[in-house]
Amino acid sequence: MDHLQQTPLSRLPMPRFLSTLLASFSTTGLIVGVFFFAMSLTPSLIPRPYVVQAVISGLSLSAGYAIGVLLRWLWSLLDLPEIRGRTGLTVKVLAALGCTAVALAFLWRTAYWQNTVRQIMGLDPVESAEPFKLGLIAALVFVAIVLIARLFRLTFRFLTRRFEHVLTRPLAKVAAVVAAVALFWSAVDGVIFRFALHAADSSFQRLDALIDPDVAPPTDPLKTGSSASLMTWDELGRQGRQFIASGPTAKDIGGFFGGEAQEPLRVYAGLNSAETAKERAKLALEELKRVGGFERSNLLIVVPTGTGWIDPPGLDSLEYLLKGDVASVAVQYSYLTSWLSLLVEPEYGAETADALFDAVYGYWTTLPKDRRPKLYLYGLSLGSMNSQGSVDPFDIISDPFQGALWVGSPFPTKTWLQITRNRNPGSPEWRPLYRDGSVIRFTNQENALNIPGATWGNVRIVYLQYASDPITFFDPYSFYREPDWMKAPRGADVSPALRWFPVVTMFQLLADMALATTSPIGYGHVYAPEHYIDAWMQVMAPADVSEADAERLKALLKGRY
Repeated sequence: MDHLQQTPLSRLPMPRFLSTLLASFSTTGLIVGVFFFAMSLTPSLIPRPYVVQAVISGLSLSAGYAIGVLLRWLWSLLDLPEIRGRTGLTVKVLAALGCTAVALAFLWRTAYWQNTVRQIMGLDPVESAEPFKLGLIAALVFVAIVLIARLFRLTFRFLTRRFEHVLTRPLAKVAAVVAAVALFWSAVDGVIFRFALHAADSSFQRLDALIDPDVAPPTDPLKTGSSASLMTWDELGRQGRQFIASGPTAKDIGGFFGGEAQEPLRVYAGLNSAETAKERAKLALEELKRVGGFERSNLLIVVPTGTGWIDPPGLDSLEYLLKGDVASVAVQYSYLTSWLSLLVEPEYGAETADALFDAVYGYWTTLPKDRRPKLYLYGLSLGSMNSQGSVDPFDIISDPFQGALWVGSPFPTKTWLQITRNRNPGSPEWRPLYRDGSVIRFTNQENALNIPGATWGNVRIVYLQYASDPITFFDPYSFYREPDWMKAPRGADVSPALRWFPVVTMFQLLADMALATTSPIGYGHVYAPEHYIDAWMQVMAPADVSEADAERLKALLKGRY
């Protein structure tokens, strides 16, 4: 025992396989990787299950390790002094022990950090973040990525030797890198990605065709999909059928206000209603004429999300506020979820939104101004992005529509980006002030639409967005810089424990995007009826609806969704 206590660590016997394993890893890579791993356990915008957290942590560990290896390579390239031999192995052992201690300490704190987000959103706290399962899955992700990286290195070396038969060594290395990248990319894109996309496409297509037995075809001839309609019930798709069959009736609305109300009109053209976007838009316009949509006082052009879904709180609240005196028209452009639709067929949504706006607006401008409805636009998520893209200000400047409500605009939305970047100095990115507030205003959970000294002009545009919505506030540049919305003052629904870290924050926000609709209503990408009501009250300024009526309606709808 005394002998062992006096023997340096570098001279202790060590199993050969363990010595080889330690020697194969970069000490700098492990240190940077574990730092990234630890930082990935801190909170972001959306509460995360431990499996999702494990994947983020595994990716962060891998990215940090790669950066550490790069730093180590640069150090070697500069021919700076290095620690080698037994001393180097000792340093590796000590670094491994230190990294393990840091990882365990941060794993122990994970539940606390997740609870800072859950508390803000009114969720019950978690007692444990499953640190051992989390750590194990993260380690497996890391090992898998390291193995892929080493397979790439072996491929590169093999190809280099082959190319050296016909090229100089430098050119052979360049050719080998290009060939290896092409080979690996073709495997990912041509096999894995396309297989997954085909499976998702088939799944969503079957879901879109699914007919819910509880949703019967309408008998009212003024309903799309009825026997009098220009479109059959089957052609509407699952989301279209839900949209037509749901919503408040004239009796519901009249009962709430204690008086007469009209039956709201809803028109929807499904993806299978016609071959092209223009044909579907034309069909929707003709159906809108058939049911008397242009005889109502208000007309709403709706652009749905990727699946064709239209958020019930958004439309239901509006139909109540207008006492049913409104017609809404929408056209489906996909049956994929918004993020998949944006990834694989972004032009479809934009094309359909353009076609629908051109058809409805084009006909609307031919009607006498004193006898046509007020025209409004609405979209949520990808629907918001495509709705904004359908409007060219120079085309409508002589005869503008009356307003728009755009909710949860995705981060690449050009109009939203331009307005946000040009916000008034001193206003936060998550709730900007834009110029004098006469045309465009932003709001969130706290109604910020009554701006002191501001007066609405002829066009009223409202952006509803939550600071905790990663669909809106994902920032690809968070890879290397802190987003503006993270800086003080922050939105009230963002954890005070959230911090920016290079690379890691981007992984966290990517995961948040995937989880954006799992948050409680009123947070993340799930918008609450009471916030819709505040927004619609400003956009529409409905007659004979008092603030007291709006508060009663909030109480009525709050428990329905």
